[in-house]
Amino acid sequence: MKVAVTGATGFVGSRLVERLQEDGHSVLVLTRNPERAKRVFPSSVSSGLEIVGYTPTKSGTWQQAISGCDGVVNLAGAPIADERWTPQRKQEILESRSTATQKLVEAIQNADSKPSVLVSASAVGYYGSSETALFDENSPSGRDFLANVCLAWEAAAQQVQEVGTRLVILRLGIVLGMGGALGKMLTPFKLFAGGPLGSGHQWFSWIHREDLVNLILFSLTNSSVEGVLNATAPNPVKMDQLCHALGEVLHRPSWLPVPDFALEMLLGDAAQVVLQGQQVVPKRTLSYNFNYQYPTVKPALEEILSSS
Repeated sequence: MKVAVTGATGFVGSRLVERLQEDGHSVLVLTRNPERAKRVFPSSVSSGLEIVGYTPTKSGTWQQAISGCDGVVNLAGAPIADERWTPQRKQEILESRSTATQKLVEAIQNADSKPSVLVSASAVGYYGSSETALFDENSPSGRDFLANVCLAWEAAAQQVQEVGTRLVILRLGIVLGMGGALGKMLTPFKLFAGGPLGSGHQWFSWIHREDLVNLILFSLTNSSVEGVLNATAPNPVKMDQLCHALGEVLHRPSWLPVPDFALEMLLGDAAQVVLQGQQVVPKRTLSYNFNYQYPTVKPALEEILSSS
């Protein structure tokens, strides 16, 4: 296949590009920063890879590059919890997902030779937050900011079905790998100051990065897979359980909690990403007989930290 990837230089996208190439596919990288992409994917190891610069939220000549691709993977989006949610930042978070997806779908719709499949990211923030509810793919959406972002994001992707392109929407949990959210948690543990964020009672719906990449490849290559899939491991945990498992794997204590107010001082409203959670299960994903390599969190952490 020839596969176009947005968000290709990110934590998930960079590994996906590697795996696509390992499996013999050619890759079109759509990136805001071609020079950075060339550093991430040096030509010596990235044969069969094409880099095209684009402005995700604007129509342009980049859209012509989609014609002739067999599949598209849409992973682009501004980071959610890296800084305070000012009104400007909220708008950036929304537009980097919904408007960028609209422009990608526009490219697919206008392509002379249309991709047969779009695999588009969303997030478990779709469901809102709860300490008691259990969410699967058929659960209703929440009503907070992140839920509204996910609704707009998914609505933009759904327009691709008008031209007969198969659509798979993956609602991502927290992706665990060396880097990302886990990378930020490791430092206090290594300094013997690790512990749960906030109360520790909030749910943490997660997925190992390799399982997520496998699920994206599974969605690309299996024509029977369509609709919404929860991209989460089948065994979500509470924050204190995650931190306990992390402490055991690192042989470090995990009892020193980070209080709510400290995170709120640092991140403002964005702190709710880690202080609130949701218990999400991949009911439809499992119905397709997708095989998780890392269904439970401690072996997932052991694998990640042993390979670091």
